[in-house]
Amino acid sequence: MLDLIKKTLMAGVGMAAMTKEKIEELANDIAKKSKLSEKEGKKLINDFLKRSQTAKKDLESLIEKTVKKVMKNLNIATREDITKLTKRMKKLEDEIRPKKK
Repeated sequence: MLDLIKKTLMAGVGMAAMTKEKIEELANDIAKKSKLSEKEGKKLINDFLKRSQTAKKDLESLIEKTVKKVMKNLNIATREDITKLTKRMKKLEDEIRPKKK
């Protein structure tokens, strides 16, 4: 089962890394070897392009989640944390700064 997951992930990464031209080239090769009609070949190319876009989005999402998890585990402040602290500091500075008359 783990091997299947690894292979699926690697296929997704490979698909995400492919350029539009490479996908079209691959689909055209498959279409020619499979003797698909022009319409079927175009459908295959469109399907590959959609899968590639989906794979890229899924990979980006996975990377983002992983990075957030790692940052949390390492106890590293996020941009949001720093922004909150900056606002709190500004508020405290405003409270202790003497008011000009």
